[in-house]
Amino acid sequence: MAQRTTLGDADCSIAQALDVVGDWWTLLIVRDAARGVHRFEAFQRELGMSRKVLTERLRLLVDAGVLARVPYQDRPVRHEYRLTPRGRGLLPVLVALQDWGDTWILGEGEMTATTTESSREAVRVHALRGSRLPELLLPDRFGEPRDPVADTPFTVLYCFPGAYARAESYPPGWAGIPGAKGCTLESCTYRDQLAQFTAAGATVHGVSTQRPDEQKEFAEAEGLRFPLLSDADLELVAALRLPTFRAAGVSRIKRLTLVVDRERTVREVFYPIRDIEASVRAALAAVRSDGP
Repeated sequence: MAQRTTLGDADCSIAQALDVVGDWWTLLIVRDAARGVHRFEAFQRELGMSRKVLTERLRLLVDAGVLARVPYQDRPVRHEYRLTPRGRGLLPVLVALQDWGDTWILGEGEMTATTTESSREAVRVHALRGSRLPELLLPDRFGEPRDPVADTPFTVLYCFPGAYARAESYPPGWAGIPGAKGCTLESCTYRDQLAQFTAAGATVHGVSTQRPDEQKEFAEAEGLRFPLLSDADLELVAALRLPTFRAAGVSRIKRLTLVVDRERTVREVFYPIRDIEASVRAALAAVRSDGP
C-alpha cells in the first residue's frame, strides 16, 4: 500500500479525520456504499478507478473502521464492504458537501427548498428513474423502524422540508425560503386522497428529516392515516443523493416525490414541485397508469 503523509496535528479532529477521508476516492467510496454498492467489481465499475487504487482505499477504510468486510460467498470466499456505524456517521458530511455543491457550485449561492426545471440538480434527481432504492429502515413517528418501501405494488414517497403542529415551531424565516411553504397542504391532500391511492395499489409514506416526535405531533394534529418516516440520520438522502437545504441548523429535504415499485425500483420522479395539489394528482395518475 502506498505511504500516506500523516497530517500530524494530534489535537485537531479535522486533521485526524482527513487522515482517513482526505482524498476524493475515499469519500466517493463511502458515497457509493451508502447508495447500495458493496462489491469490489461494482465499486470499480461505478468509480472507474484502478484495481490497485481501489484495493488501497478499501483497505484504508476497513482499517479505520469505516467499512466492514462481510463474506457473501463461501466457495470461493468472497467479501463485500458495508458501512459500519462509524461509516454511517459520515453521511451528514457527504450531505453537507452535496448541499454546498448544489448551492455554490451548481447554484447561485441562495438558500432554497426547490430548484429550476433546467438545473443540474433537477437532472440528477430525475436520473433516479430506473435506479433501485437500497434496503434501509427509517423510524416512523412512533420510533419503530420501517422499510420506506411497502409490500404493495407501489409506494409513493413524498419528501417534504418540514411540517409542525404549532406555528411557533417553524424555523425563523421559513415562509421566506422559496419552496419551503406548503408541507401541511401536501400532507393533507394525500390524507384526503388516500383511499384513491389505496385503490390503485399504492401505499403513501411521507418523509422528512424531522424527529419522530415532531412528526407524531403533526400527524395527530392533522389526522394523518399513513406513516411519516424520519430521515434525521440522512440515510435515505445519502442513498439517493436527494437535494437538501439547511434551516435552523438542520439538513432538510427539498420537496420532491418518488413512485417506487415493490422491487424497490424508482418508477417516477416529480421535482421540482411548483403546484402541490397538481403533484399529488400526478402521483396518483402515475400509479393508476402502471397499476394492476
